[in-house]
Amino acid sequence: MDYKIIKIRENAHLVEKCATWFNQKWGIPKEAYLDSMNDCIKNEGAVPQWYVALDGEKIVGGLGVIENDFHNRPDLAPNVCAVYVEEEYRKQGIAGELLNYVVEDMKSFSVSPLYLLTDHTGFYERYGWEFFCYALGDGEEEQSRMYIHK
Repeated sequence: MDYKIIKIRENAHLVEKCATWFNQKWGIPKEAYLDSMNDCIKNEGAVPQWYVALDGEKIVGGLGVIENDFHNRPDLAPNVCAVYVEEEYRKQGIAGELLNYVVEDMKSFSVSPLYLLTDHTGFYERYGWEFFCYALGDGEEEQSRMYIHK
């Protein structure tokens, strides 16, 4: 498969399309994504950042880096968030490439470690993430797993 990973900060013309895509995947208001992506473009700092994998012009995967991914541990920051790959593109290594890409890109800002809140077990470990602790997501009754990548 021929796809490429791009940084939203270098592709401002795709903000609207990307914000719509993430909104459709996660149900977070599109405006929140637009605000965060525009901050990414204007900001000289490391956070927030957004990335997508494109197959031609089609977004097939993406993720972001924000300060806090809606959980009760603000001391564990920044967070990789909104990791998603379209179903028909899964099991092709795209999520792993996105995760590795973001780790390396954030290191270029001298940002390490990164944290990630998830209910998945066994997936993120394949890409160098380690279970760190449990954290309670906003509005959740049960704790989720917090991973770290050093």
